Amino acid sequence: MYYPPDDPYLNWRPPLPALSLTAGSTALLVIDMQYADASLDHGIFARKRQLGLTAGLDYFAQALSIIVPNIRRLQQTCRAIAIEVMFSRIQAMTRDGRDRGRIHKDLNIHSPAASRDADILDEIAPVGDEMVFSKTTGSVFNSSHIHHVLTSMGIRNLIMGGVMTSGCVESAARDATDLGYGVIVVSDACASWTEELHRASLRVMDGVFARVKTTDEVVEAFHQEQHDSSTGLTR
Repeated sequence: MYYPPDDPYLNWRPPLPALSLTAGSTALLVIDMQYADASLDHGIFARKRQLGLTAGLDYFAQALSIIVPNIRRLQQTCRAIAIEVMFSRIQAMTRDGRDRGRIHKDLNIHSPAASRDADILDEIAPVGDEMVFSKTTGSVFNSSHIHHVLTSMGIRNLIMGGVMTSGCVESAARDATDLGYGVIVVSDACASWTEELHRASLRVMDGVFARVKTTDEVVEAFHQEQHDSSTGLTR
């Protein structure tokens, strides 16, 4: 057995193969870390407070205090070794959102073009000409041209972090895996509405739709890849 025999979800599966995290074949995808849903002072969370719906706000504030520095660390590491840093965000092409996907209309999810809600958080904003893919569905693969771009660039491995773990992150991970990408989801660089939802989503993804790693593990994997490359070693 590759996994504990008492784990019915994983005990019959072979482990996912390790990924080679090289420049040119790998990208960091930061998912929906925008003011609409990753800031307590804007978008969804501002509306929740206005409605007196404070449950979970303290938890999410604490989660943001962890994941934002971890995403910044991943960005800095990737930029230093020429790994592409990319972003997805929820943003309609129209002010009234008539181009949104049906579920975003049904759930009243809307970030108008050129609005503050559509901006990536200043602390982890794109640098230079880093690419930002706007979407109007949960998965960035369903309402943007990201797959075309990644294929054109020869990128086959994606490292994902952002919000929400149990929503847009998991949707992107599942779609990317089905499209043939190798996927790493960084457990302490993403968050969900509650710890329960976050952990449940990681549990479903790990070993099937993604390799779930910590920020430390991903940074160490990058360093090991660089060391192996410089010494001519292969793994």
